[in-house]
Order: sequence, then C-alpha cells, then structure tokens
Amino acid sequence: VQLQESGPGLVKPSDTLSLECTISSTTTNIKNYYWNWIRQPPGKGLEWLGAIGPSGEAHYNPALASRISILRGTANNHFTLQLTAVIPRDTAKYYCTLGLWDWGQGTQVLVSS
Repeated sequence: VQLQESGPGLVKPSDTLSLECTISSTTTNIKNYYWNWIRQPPGKGLEWLGAIGPSGEAHYNPALASRISILRGTANNHFTLQLTAVIPRDTAKYYCTLGLWDWGQGTQVLVSS
C-alpha cells in the first residue's frame, strides 16, 4: 500500500487548507479500512484530525469539528481534507493513513502571512 499526500506548503491565516491523499494498492481492499488524516506540529506529538469510514461516514476530532471536512473522492482511492480559517497553530506535517499501519510520507504545511 502506498499513500501520497499533496497540497500547498504555505497557507495564509484565515484561508482554507486543502490537502489530497491518493492511495495505491494492488492487494489490499482499501475500502475496508478507515482513511485518516493525522498531523504533527513542530516539536509536538501526533494529533488525529479525522477519518472516513468504510461506509463513507466521516468522524472528526471534536476540537476541530467546526473547521474540518474530510471527503472521499469519486475515484474511490482518493480523499481530501479541508481545514477552514487556519491559524499559525495549524502549522504541522500532515499525514494520511490507511488504518493504523500504512502512512504517507507527510506534507509540510506552514500557516503564515
């Protein structure tokens, strides 16, 4: 399984951050897993942001629920993260994961004017 995140490296405060994740697998039925977004701010631990479940239901970290949206793409191996009204504390490396064990390499996001 391979996961690849993509998105802007720099976002201005109050803007919307949009990230994409593409999942590639020749052997795993990826639809049976939760597709997660996780981030790690500089010098801090991992923070789970949210996920799309096998039935397409979305689950969000309550601390971010008012600003976050995770959607599955029409290609069924692609999902997105949108985080509105970003602030400097949203600066982090953002990862997409398939379940608990398969992770992308992460994409660095800096929130700065």
